[in-house]
Amino acid sequence: MRILKWVGLGLIVVLALAILGFVIWGSTPSGPMPEAKAAMQSDAKVQVGTGPWITFSPVGVQPTTGLIFYPGGHVDARAYAPMLRQIAERGALVVLVPMPLNLAVFGVNRADQVIEAHPEIEHWVIGGHSLGGAMASAYVHGKPDAVDGLALWASYPADNNSLANRDLKTTSIYGTNDGQAAKIPASKALLPASTTFVPIDGGNHAQFGWYGTQAGDGQAAISREAQQAQIVDATTALLASLDSK
Repeated sequence: MRILKWVGLGLIVVLALAILGFVIWGSTPSGPMPEAKAAMQSDAKVQVGTGPWITFSPVGVQPTTGLIFYPGGHVDARAYAPMLRQIAERGALVVLVPMPLNLAVFGVNRADQVIEAHPEIEHWVIGGHSLGGAMASAYVHGKPDAVDGLALWASYPADNNSLANRDLKTTSIYGTNDGQAAKIPASKALLPASTTFVPIDGGNHAQFGWYGTQAGDGQAAISREAQQAQIVDATTALLASLDSK
């Protein structure tokens, strides 16, 4: 019995250490590059709010369309600030949602609070990068009437979250040099037939944000700025299509 007691205690210690290690890992994500930190400052075009979410509000405009954005896995949410700020400059409210342990899988339904806090928004698009996009898809799958559009950045739904039969404006943007690019066209069967696919020639996975490089990614053949200009254009076009409804 004493041996079993010590074995049980040992297992508890191992489990506790594993949980602690995971929490430490999740709490130390890929940090924002200087360009991302600079985009967190308010100016004459965009007002930046930092609680409880990171909100980019266009100055002098009363937006009726909004974008809720889930960051990629193990990436500091601020790494997406430059692009989301540019989208806000074009007239949309943009809400960047930080996640528990920097993993959107632990905050799939956080969009609910954003929507509740902004009753002035008539049309919502939810989107995200990589894991963030997959969890945005999971949100739409579980709550089909909550939003009007889906913006996938280098992402796709899980097999059990198919949106193939949904009446949902969807745009899927991906880099041709992304290490997982082949999985994007293969996701067509999981998305609405009307989905717009936007391949970025020479783009990779990490250049969807400002957090540096990423293991397993392909080498980009275009600059980060050139890739992100196309991402902003495609996402803004999706938002504009809803604003005209």
